[in-house]
Amino acid sequence: MTTPLYCGIDLHSNNSVISIQDKNSNQVYEKRLPNDLPTISKALAPYQADLQGCVVESTYNWYWLVDGLMEAGYLVHLANPAAIQQYNGIKYTNDYTEARFLAHLLSLDILPTGYIYPKETRGIRDVLRRRLLLVDQRASQRTSLQSLLARHTGKRLSEGQLKKLDTEGLRHLLPIPCASLVAETLLSVIQSITKAIVLLERAVQSHCIQQKDYELVTSIRGIGNILGATIALETGTIERFPDAGHYLSYSRCVKTQKISNGKTKGHNNRKNGNRYLALAFMQAAHLATIWEPQVKRFYQKKQSNSHTMVAKKAVAAKLARAIYHMLNNQEPFDVERAFA
Repeated sequence: MTTPLYCGIDLHSNNSVISIQDKNSNQVYEKRLPNDLPTISKALAPYQADLQGCVVESTYNWYWLVDGLMEAGYLVHLANPAAIQQYNGIKYTNDYTEARFLAHLLSLDILPTGYIYPKETRGIRDVLRRRLLLVDQRASQRTSLQSLLARHTGKRLSEGQLKKLDTEGLRHLLPIPCASLVAETLLSVIQSITKAIVLLERAVQSHCIQQKDYELVTSIRGIGNILGATIALETGTIERFPDAGHYLSYSRCVKTQKISNGKTKGHNNRKNGNRYLALAFMQAAHLATIWEPQVKRFYQKKQSNSHTMVAKKAVAAKLARAIYHMLNNQEPFDVERAFA
């Protein structure tokens, strides 16, 4: 009769600590190994038949290890570090105790896990993530340029006017050499980021229509090919969310207030969720208020009673809720139901 074993792997930048234990937390194998897949596979091989699973913490560099172990036939769990908390009374921990703790949680069947995104589409998703960050950075640089021009000229140029500006136009607006130099630098950065964004968009254009649920997401006016593919890819399979509330929380579209006796006592888990999906929904909210009249009316009503960003966040939450039900029920967008 075989003894069930459980493996915890504390992954670092250049090495991994592996701990294999039984149901009673008796250590069967424990060692620090370099981050080399053949070496780690060789160490785990004698125990593979008895291993009930391997736990890898979701760090920035987990792709190679999780994919490699899964291809080798291991059942791999991606631990969610934000949901794991050891006993506060522990005075001393190290890499070995961390690996043991992961294995122990797995043996008790109480391990908080994250979603292992399919390897086949992960590359395209990551390209779109980089594109999303570049769009955000470009917007920041444009705001800086607008502020600079407003300080020196007293005029605020629209985004359309900024796009038409060139070096000569900036020098005409800003005859002051230092201010002109800063403005030209900002314009150069904006143009470089724009070229990079176009390059990434061309690279993924052919993959957009292949994504599941792509057509449903792009049925919302304002959500185009790239943004629709981003939302579809970041969402993944909608079945992993029990209800709309969990999806909104994952999209960072819900409040994080901690309220006691009617008073705000702080904020909980503000950074939990998918930052890229949150960015995508904010972009979708901005575009939907431009292209969809009913969404625009909802936004303007919210804006009259609150800050602009609060109003846009409300639109983003409405869109996220609508998309959850669209994907879950496989039905197109109905603006009357979403923004009644």
